[in-house]
Amino acid sequence: MRCCDVQELWDELRERRSDPNAAVSLHLRGCPDCRETFRQNDRLLSCLSSLGPADPPADLGKRVLLHVRVSCSEIKRIDSLTRVESPVGMLFIAFFNERMSFATFDRGERFEQIRAHMEQRLRRSATLAETPNWVREAVRLYFCTFMIDLDQLDTSALTEFDRMALVQAARIPPGEVRSYGWIAAQIGRPQAARAVGRAMARNPLAPFLPCHRVVDSNGGLHNYGYGLALKARILELEGYHAKSVNR
Repeated sequence: MRCCDVQELWDELRERRSDPNAAVSLHLRGCPDCRETFRQNDRLLSCLSSLGPADPPADLGKRVLLHVRVSCSEIKRIDSLTRVESPVGMLFIAFFNERMSFATFDRGERFEQIRAHMEQRLRRSATLAETPNWVREAVRLYFCTFMIDLDQLDTSALTEFDRMALVQAARIPPGEVRSYGWIAAQIGRPQAARAVGRAMARNPLAPFLPCHRVVDSNGGLHNYGYGLALKARILELEGYHAKSVNR
């Protein structure tokens, strides 16, 4: 059985934001379930290490060449990336098959930087494209209603935990806020408030998956990747006025 933080730990290691040995050791010290799983696997590794060398199958070379051919024949997905104006600034939006897969506010970065960030987060690339009418209309409608049709968003690159947390954030009514702990409880992971915070920080579809509606337990705006001023501005446009937050 794996705890709810394992997938988030894997994301950190995959994105090279933590030292692998230190991160795994720290997690094992605080997680009895994973510590027991590690102990069992370590015992299995010791048993396997005691086995003698085995001759490779006669057709190993053929299998390797087949694998290489199949891997090389796979076409890497390339999304289209465009720039769209919004009431709170320019947005870079990536899309594929009429679904938005990535969105980020324009902070003066070059296209190559945006593409590199997208590749790191979603493991897919992008090419510049003209803005289709449906993307322009989706942005217009969002900033009129502050609601989004989730069918217009491609969340296939997200982990299950991140998807659950961000979709739950999208269920917060415009003009209202909820805490990280509330999100965690709603998705059945009441002890995972910190993991929810990391999911919000990695949100690849801001503002459409509205991580800006998630605040700390006291109602403080806490953090926002694009700055607290922008977070406050979007909430103000939605009609939010600071008050006690549902926890």
